[in-house]
Amino acid sequence: MSNVETEPAEVRCGVPVDGGRPAEAPGVDVLAARDVPLGGPRAMRVRRTLPQRARTLIGAWCFADHYGPIDVATAHGMDVAPHPHTGLQTVSWLFSGEVEHRDSLGTHALIRPGEMNLMTGGYGICHSEVSTPRATVLHGVQLWVALPEEHQNAERDFQHHIPEPVRVDGAEIRVFLGSLAGDTSPVRVFTPLLGAQITLEPRATITLAVDTAFEHGLLVDSGDVRVADTLLRPAEMGYVRPGIDTLTLVNESEDPARTILLGGTPFEEEIVMWWNFIGRSHEDIVRAREDWEASAQRFGDVEEYPGSRLPAPALPNAVIRPRRNPPPR
Repeated sequence: MSNVETEPAEVRCGVPVDGGRPAEAPGVDVLAARDVPLGGPRAMRVRRTLPQRARTLIGAWCFADHYGPIDVATAHGMDVAPHPHTGLQTVSWLFSGEVEHRDSLGTHALIRPGEMNLMTGGYGICHSEVSTPRATVLHGVQLWVALPEEHQNAERDFQHHIPEPVRVDGAEIRVFLGSLAGDTSPVRVFTPLLGAQITLEPRATITLAVDTAFEHGLLVDSGDVRVADTLLRPAEMGYVRPGIDTLTLVNESEDPARTILLGGTPFEEEIVMWWNFIGRSHEDIVRAREDWEASAQRFGDVEEYPGSRLPAPALPNAVIRPRRNPPPR
């Protein structure tokens, strides 16, 4: 999915300055989302949780959009024209609906609930995403992963994975990246990562073993879920620092609660993220934008999209300012 804001912020993400906390007091920071339209005033709206001033990355996860449920019969669905990416991987995950993906590798794939599509755009790739006529209700998340410097120019790639559901103590877990609850995804990533959908039965409690080196973010889609002593409501994300070996989730509601758990080792490189590009400097971003506007073969072409590609917004006339994660409280 594209970041189609007309004036996207230019962000320098640095080495986190917050330290780990001991296992007996993990602490949870609540991250609220902001509403963003994907296009014009009638476009589909999403709730953007990452990046924000309170936190720019969780592991290498650098972008998280949460959208729906959207009744496509009464509202506009998804129609994101061909657009570029550099220095990142995109992760598409649906709860309901269906989205058609086309990219400059020649990939033509459908994104369906419970099936993960991961696209790698290192040096450059472009793609389009359009909800299909079968998508009566559209609901899901779109996530980005920053590539480390040694892999920032990785070749274009596309991977598809259908994780088998794992049942644990009143919860169903689908691991689409990394390892959790005895299941491991075969999908290739470039930094240690975790991505999983966890659906809790009403009033269920689950305790999961997690990597102590990981920081975690729990995005709540439905239900009220308690992490440590903090209650998270729908569209909120709870951030937990590294240093814990177990994570306990409690569904405080009388209905099933659906969540997305993200994790990874703290990303210890500075990156600059603007529009759909990730680089290491302002000059990287300028060069990528120029190449896209010049239709350079760096990005290739998306075939059979019935329309024009997205133009790049104007670059901000400002010096890039560091945006760091907050100090420990």
